[in-house]
Amino acid sequence: MSFIGTLKKSLGFEENRNNKRNVGVNDFTEEFYDETYTIVPEQSFYEIILIRPRTIADIDYISDQILEENNPVIVDLGFLERRGPVEFKNATRRIKILREQHNVEAILLAREEGKNLIILSPTQVQIIKKQ
Repeated sequence: MSFIGTLKKSLGFEENRNNKRNVGVNDFTEEFYDETYTIVPEQSFYEIILIRPRTIADIDYISDQILEENNPVIVDLGFLERRGPVEFKNATRRIKILREQHNVEAILLAREEGKNLIILSPTQVQIIKKQ
């Protein structure tokens, strides 16, 4: 089986073995038909979590997701902002600590009435901001 055939099979696209090969294909490919290739991703897939924290314990959960699970998190701080300045300041202080001590990237996605969306991502996940 060819490398492309193995790739198609591992992705769930079955290759029809009854198809005739192209005339221009070299005999060198014959040796690949009998070999089995396994493709394993170097890293697991990430989950992107959207959360609206209502307490400081929710901010701790967000920190755990970023630092321990290496998952990016989209945070809506609108509820804490409406709840009062004390809880909102505590949440933003913790986000600041994540940025300074753990190099977490924080990008403001939207700031509207009732919504304050920020994406927080660990250093292992690259987020590219294009203008």
